Amino acid sequence: RSRSPDTKKRPSRSRSPRDRERERGGDRDRDRERRRDRDRRGDRGEDDSDRRHRRREDKDKDGYSDRDRDRDRERDRDRRRHRSSERRSTRRETQQPDDNADNKRSLIKRSGPLPSQGDSFAVSIGAEPEKPKEKPNFGNTGVLAAQSNTVTQADGTTVTLKYHEPPEARKPAPRDQWRLYVFKGDEVIDTIELHTRSCWLVGRDLAIADLPAEHPSISKQHAVIQFRYTEKRNEYGDKIGCVKPYLIDLESANGTKLNGDKVPDSRYLELRDKDMIQFGSSTREYVLMLPPKD
Repeated sequence: RSRSPDTKKRPSRSRSPRDRERERGGDRDRDRERRRDRDRRGDRGEDDSDRRHRRREDKDKDGYSDRDRDRDRERDRDRRRHRSSERRSTRRETQQPDDNADNKRSLIKRSGPLPSQGDSFAVSIGAEPEKPKEKPNFGNTGVLAAQSNTVTQADGTTVTLKYHEPPEARKPAPRDQWRLYVFKGDEVIDTIELHTRSCWLVGRDLAIADLPAEHPSISKQHAVIQFRYTEKRNEYGDKIGCVKPYLIDLESANGTKLNGDKVPDSRYLELRDKDMIQFGSSTREYVLMLPPKD
């Protein structure tokens, strides 16, 4: 009989007990490997749980977790960046030139009200601003001032005074009895009690002069002896006030001499005890003296 390849039967092999033992041993090894893998996975799971537990404990202790710390760090970084950007912007603004700086410098600086638009425009084009108008003055000026400074004589004529007493004019104290002795040669021809008044006008005009002088070299209103109140500080810083006599020349033609020296015009000079005064070219000598203190 011919057999085709399709009809051929493969011989069947029967398993021996050794093969079965080998297969069982392989299964056992696989089971052991699987158990080991499970144990390892279990250990790892325990480690992860321990770590999580520790993190929870740390968070419970200080109320702060690692995530919270990371968030705070990011916030601090953002704040620092924002502050640095603000500082840069402010520096740029300050460094930028101001276009209106020149205009501000060119404006008129005043302590009072702001300048008008006309003044600002005049300064900007290089012109001078308009001068402020003069305020009304209600004091005596011109004819009214001349009338208030005049003295009417008996014949109806008026004389304008060249001198007025200052605000610090005072009469000397009763203990300071100043006297003016008039000498002609070696003789005393007159004695004037200066402490009775605060001001003495010397001149040839008998209508207004307090100390008349008939010499032709003396002006009508020649000079004045004025008592003034002054204050000085002592070595301790305390203010001490006193009334002292002063001499002033009223721009006379021939001048006034004090102890032989010509005095300047329209200027107060302090007089002291035993000072000698001469008016014009007159030979009379006026000696200022204080009585000796007891």
